[in-house]
Amino acid sequence: MKLIYIVEDHEVIRNGVVQYLELSGFDVKGFGTLEEARAAFSSRVPDMLIQDVMLPDGDGFSFVKEVRGKNQKLPIIFLTARIDESDKILGFELGCDDYITKPFSPKELVLRVEALFRRVDSETSPSSSRSYSLGGSVLVIDEDEHKLTIDGEDISLTAAEWRIVAYLASNSPNLISRAQILEECFDYSFESYERVVDTHIKNIRAKLKKEAWIETVRGYGYRFAGKKIDK
Repeated sequence: MKLIYIVEDHEVIRNGVVQYLELSGFDVKGFGTLEEARAAFSSRVPDMLIQDVMLPDGDGFSFVKEVRGKNQKLPIIFLTARIDESDKILGFELGCDDYITKPFSPKELVLRVEALFRRVDSETSPSSSRSYSLGGSVLVIDEDEHKLTIDGEDISLTAAEWRIVAYLASNSPNLISRAQILEECFDYSFESYERVVDTHIKNIRAKLKKEAWIETVRGYGYRFAGKKIDK
């Protein structure tokens, strides 16, 4: 049974989310403060974190940054009243996999949680590694081990970043639109989320240390520029 932590100081919302997710077959623990959540993480890391932003003892953005520093692959969903686009972009820059604003539909939240778990679980299915070359460097995507390396150096990616790189590489040299990335990598295609793709690409490029791996086609989307190495 998947373990989910929800950090939300509003007791009614927290208890409602816990109940809905438990009815859907998840093991759920709710916390009203960051201090409680930190204590729980020190004891056991969950399979997913649902995080509010405004807490009585700190801000959820800082907490997620802290969590991401220790665990790049943990699926994270922000659930917050912060609706400004700048807040959404910040959430994705910090490495969240989804951002849901209040008021929200509990049923939609459950569907988003299930969709994210499907994505994460599908990434563990068997597949051979693939290698790509660019400018003298070699990038290897090993889906068996869920690893990405460049010239033998491990590159730590979040779950969302991994999905995007793997999708772009598997469709290389085709041009991929932002809408396609949203639909294939995140299970939703709302136009307002297209800037989220740009944010993830920015983070990925910083980690790959060479922007040329992913080519931008202005007004459309992206293309993976590495040349596949035939084995």
